[in-house]
Amino acid sequence: MLPDAVAAMAEAMASTGNASALHSSGRRARRRVEEAREVIAAAVGARPSEVVFTTGGTESDNLAVKGLYWSRQGADARRIRVLVSAVEHHAVVDSAEWLAAHEGAEVELLEVDRYGRVRPETLRAALERDPGSAALVSVMWANNEVGTVNPIRELAAVAHEFDVPFHTDAVQAVGILPVDFAASGVDALTLTGHKLGGPYGAGVLLLGREVAVTPLLHGGGQERDVRSGTLDTPSVIGLATAVELAVADAPRRAGTIGALRDELVARVVAAVPDAVLNGDPGTSAIDGGPSRLPGNAHLSFPGCEGDSLIMLLDAHGIECATGSACTAGVPQPSHVLLAMGADEATARGSLRFSLGHTSTQRDVDSLAGTIGPVVDRARRAGQNAAAHRRPEARGGRTAQPRAVAR
Repeated sequence: MLPDAVAAMAEAMASTGNASALHSSGRRARRRVEEAREVIAAAVGARPSEVVFTTGGTESDNLAVKGLYWSRQGADARRIRVLVSAVEHHAVVDSAEWLAAHEGAEVELLEVDRYGRVRPETLRAALERDPGSAALVSVMWANNEVGTVNPIRELAAVAHEFDVPFHTDAVQAVGILPVDFAASGVDALTLTGHKLGGPYGAGVLLLGREVAVTPLLHGGGQERDVRSGTLDTPSVIGLATAVELAVADAPRRAGTIGALRDELVARVVAAVPDAVLNGDPGTSAIDGGPSRLPGNAHLSFPGCEGDSLIMLLDAHGIECATGSACTAGVPQPSHVLLAMGADEATARGSLRFSLGHTSTQRDVDSLAGTIGPVVDRARRAGQNAAAHRRPEARGGRTAQPRAVAR
């Protein structure tokens, strides 16, 4: 977390008061919540009334996908198609699949190009196949694994030509890319605190004032009757502080982090010449910002298992991921890379290195000096494991004992 966000949240924790209560403590809490709402709205080009507080990205995505579907399908029974990109975060994909399993939705995964980007013509073709049947479209602003940025304004405009609401998961974008809710034309936008220096478990769904959404939660009717539940006032305050600071500092930070990222990629490829950078190369611009997240470096290492690389690097104090942290430990190749055309071996042998406001030159130096030997060791271990899996090594008379790298 950003130090100022920690301080603001800690100070708020020393106060009492339910922001929905009418007594003095409650009114003080409500005032601070509304001030936080105004701060967030100003930072991301929205109206305060369009800021709906949630517990984070997953809840916001679920509320948008399910809520928009129920609302649209309830008003017009023909609206049963849910169009989401093939590289969405599981919070969106699994929500759509749940609607298919329980609510009669028809889910269509929008194809992406080799960089992981949804092209406007792809969305247009999908909507033209059956005009009047789509309930919603959801395409992420920037991909959480490979960092590719989507042309959100163009995509939203295409969806609106067919009278279809458009949601975008902008969890990776807010605080690092130029995100303007009103200018983008989207109907709903997801952001969360822990990706931009705010607290875990605090997020927002930006929801256009005229956009109808059926709530997931029922109770007190807080947050425009869209999201009931007692507000976590300290987390809301910490979130607002982080959003304001991160957005204000984004141009400077994007340049600094982008330069570190470029050096990281160059030095990793120098140490491991057959490593391949996945996603957009980041040499163009989209919607006024870079075509790739400045802090994202996603590389494939042929002959390696990503999980092995993670553990070996972790032993050297270097923390990275094979994909979304929400699916860590699940023995499946990245659905993002598969959708981009990669084979399973490549998808399993890939790592995401993320840089943020605490990243330094020393971090890049540490990785550059470690990645070569780590990849060599992972490859030897993979070769030995493969040898043991051969038929003759599973009990045949010709099997020979082999050493396993430790």
